[in-house]
Amino acid sequence: MGAPAAAAAEGCKRIVLVHGACLGGWSWFKVAAPLRAAGYHVDTPDLAASGVDPRPLRDVPTFRDYTAPLLDLLASLPDGERAVLVGHSLGGVNVALAAELFPDKVAAVVFLCAFMPDCASRPSHVLEKFVEGRWLDWMDTEMKPQDAEGKLPTSMLFGPQVTREKFFQLCSPEDLTLGRSLMRVSSMFVEDLQRQEPYSKAGYGSVRKVYIVCTEDYAIVEEFQRWMAQNYQADGSSDTVEVQEIAADHMVMLSRPDDLVRCLADIAGKYA
Repeated sequence: MGAPAAAAAEGCKRIVLVHGACLGGWSWFKVAAPLRAAGYHVDTPDLAASGVDPRPLRDVPTFRDYTAPLLDLLASLPDGERAVLVGHSLGGVNVALAAELFPDKVAAVVFLCAFMPDCASRPSHVLEKFVEGRWLDWMDTEMKPQDAEGKLPTSMLFGPQVTREKFFQLCSPEDLTLGRSLMRVSSMFVEDLQRQEPYSKAGYGSVRKVYIVCTEDYAIVEEFQRWMAQNYQADGSSDTVEVQEIAADHMVMLSRPDDLVRCLADIAGKYA
């Protein structure tokens, strides 16, 4: 992979890969390894109650609690060091929150077939539009209240059918088996995100943004991905969203890792 190596040769650049709901840092293994081999410093944190993080979902009542491992990572960076944040699926809202709180430590935020908030609406807005518009046939996804009082976020776990037909349809049987075996109960945290103020133009709005559209995604379909990129700019934001695309399903990091590595290397070379 000559392109990643050439880009990294300019200096060790940090890329933080943030997984989506029900997944974990493990989902990036096909992308993290070649980027590290090319000289990049790559982090693949497990968000709270995800991957190998020991906490159960009931101990993670808010979206900020869920995002804490990513926020702690950015807080630990030395002064002057900036990272390219890549959010996949729900991870787009995690990287947006991180950019809101640490804009000076973020070189760019990359939304990989991900939910992308704007600066005019509450961060729940794109999630609500997605659910209300019935953009996804949730099939055998299980969504359940965690407590009778409704103080905890609704839990979510993707079932075998929706995983196979909507998320992993271009992945190998081995990758599908791996994904099913490692998925954990998670949440979209819509209830908590509805209580948050819109992310600011001085924070999240000040950071460079790239949206990578996955054109064969059956989970967050191409039309909704492109709408989110356009919606961000439609709110009057002065910055623009660079849009790239990969012919891939929702689990692009498993089904088209080489294409994604090249794409991320190009972005890091441009912005980091």
